[in-house]
Amino acid sequence: MVIDVLRATTTISWALKNGADSIQVFADLDLLKESATKWHADERLMLGERGGKKINGFDLGNSPLSVTKTVVKGKRLFMSTTNGTKSLQKVQHAKYLFAMGLPNRKAVAEKIISLQKDNVLILGSGWEGSYSLEDSLAAGALASYLETNCDFKVNIMNDELQAALALWSLWKNDILKCLKTATHGKRLTSLGDYEEDFKCCSELDCLDIVPTQVERGVIRAS
Repeated sequence: MVIDVLRATTTISWALKNGADSIQVFADLDLLKESATKWHADERLMLGERGGKKINGFDLGNSPLSVTKTVVKGKRLFMSTTNGTKSLQKVQHAKYLFAMGLPNRKAVAEKIISLQKDNVLILGSGWEGSYSLEDSLAAGALASYLETNCDFKVNIMNDELQAALALWSLWKNDILKCLKTATHGKRLTSLGDYEEDFKCCSELDCLDIVPTQVERGVIRAS
């Protein structure tokens, strides 16, 4: 389970909701470009972001608002972002790998419950290896849902997730404010007007999409 609230896993979720065929994630930009060239130009899009900004020469950046049905339907998205796609690549050997933002928390949680696995790893992407408030918030939101809705006991295995649960309890009634308070939220604010992105990323349980890795590095809706 990988979380990158601002904004990769939110963008992935909305892209699949809007009919994208699949998303292939990359840490390396050159490998992305090489892989994209193997697809017909009208069947692919390249999404690239570094430091919150769209990369020159790419079709799109990393905004969930940009992946509209008109733009992405039926296409393979080749995607590389500062944090989220790197995290997805780090755990691509997992048997079950999902991408979660706040909008699809319930859908992903219900999928996890249905699998009835002994252990679930929740990986917050953070910012270039550092802690991020918004990803911990979402981890807490997921853990809270699982605790409330599982018909079996959920054991919280580390202090990080206990802290995430406390964070969720504190901010669950004002998610938008939490995202704007976070360091990365402030970074985005300094780059321009991302108000609508914040609103989109802060919506809870509004998507029924479970982005699932179907082959290494390739994510489809389930």
